[in-house]
Amino acid sequence: MASYNINKGIGRTVEFKGLKSQYLFIFAGGLLGILILVMILYMAGVNSYICLFLGTGGGSLIIWQTFSLNKKYGEHGLMKIGAKKRHPQYILCRKSIHRYVQLSKNNR
Repeated sequence: MASYNINKGIGRTVEFKGLKSQYLFIFAGGLLGILILVMILYMAGVNSYICLFLGTGGGSLIIWQTFSLNKKYGEHGLMKIGAKKRHPQYILCRKSIHRYVQLSKNNR
């Protein structure tokens, strides 16, 4: 009889080395951006030591910042912060109070 492996990760978020969900995209996009920047600078004729310094410095900065965001805000933290910015801080009420309390003629 054949045995099949069961995927026990159904419904879970994607995780790689502790990074979860949107932080993986930030991590990968940042490193890809640094790589492209270094390649463009190298082809433009910038000194190779400057390219090397920018590549390692930028890559380590992206790695450090991504892991610190992941630790600080958690899995859904960046989405919660974005949603909080879209909500109004105050609800303004410009009508007088008796207009809210006033009974309509149909309800009497």
